[in-house]
Amino acid sequence: MGSHVTPQSFGGEGPRKVGFLLVERFSMIAFAAAIEPLRLANREAGRDLYALALYSDGGLSCAASNGVAVAVDGRFNDAPDLDMAFVCGGVDVEKADHAALTVLLRRLASRRKTLGALCTGPYVLARAGLLDGYRATIHWENLASLAAQHPEMELESELYEIDRDRLTCAGGFAAADMMLAVIARDHGHALASEVAQQLLHHRIREAGEGQRMDLRMRLGVAHPKLLKVVQLMEERIEEPLSSQELADAVNLSTRQLERLFFKYLGQSPAKRYLKIRLERARTLIRQTSMPILSIALECGFSSASHFSRAYFEGFGRPPSAERKIPTPQAAARAAE
Repeated sequence: MGSHVTPQSFGGEGPRKVGFLLVERFSMIAFAAAIEPLRLANREAGRDLYALALYSDGGLSCAASNGVAVAVDGRFNDAPDLDMAFVCGGVDVEKADHAALTVLLRRLASRRKTLGALCTGPYVLARAGLLDGYRATIHWENLASLAAQHPEMELESELYEIDRDRLTCAGGFAAADMMLAVIARDHGHALASEVAQQLLHHRIREAGEGQRMDLRMRLGVAHPKLLKVVQLMEERIEEPLSSQELADAVNLSTRQLERLFFKYLGQSPAKRYLKIRLERARTLIRQTSMPILSIALECGFSSASHFSRAYFEGFGRPPSAERKIPTPQAAARAAE
């Protein structure tokens, strides 16, 4: 899995036209991590290898999720035949209307241009039908919801995926690794290494390296049996394992497993497992339009009433109320 690229040479051609397609509340860190390697490639090469341009829906400056407004070069409707175009996603990208952007993406796809997406940008490509038959990835927090909405997709949990003329990445610093892979493909590993050094990026990560911090680091625990059980919990959401099955998996009694969890995590295995399942459910409620019952079943609850009670105890509100909480975009529109 991961990156499957064919070395190419563009040395004798003009600069490749690269467009960054900004949607409201895009991820600034993913955008910066993607565009800066290309800028530095131009500097290190002493000529323009990549011609960079930014576009937004209305051609006006676009606010990132951190509130910083970024000036652009034009509207999606006015973008030329870019060689590569990257959708810069961010907060609530799946809830917005991307009609003009979709028109541009489909036009570029029809002309066999390279399309990419950063952070939550793959939602836009998937909704436009432009990831069908391609491997893709997205930020780990959005994997479950994108998979639920597009079960036909070949979705992976890689840092980035380069599959023919589709490039997707999980966002954050993974965008830099993906662009360094693009530079290496286009102009050789030596240039990519020079750019990485300028970024103080000591090691160009491979596509298949995990997105999430190692479980040992996340929990601050090194006990191998406890780590194995928590890993099983995170992997078995829809059909939860019993306490006995979890204990058997690490050759402990249920009482020993209880003591282990209380010692290191301050809670029982059952409480930990429920928290993991409820967090997955909250992500699906916020990021998809799946029926509450479907989410309940997918997260291992036997009925909607059981799920609702557990959700209320966990988050202080029923799952139906979660969708009524306005997004910042909706709140801003209501205040106008």
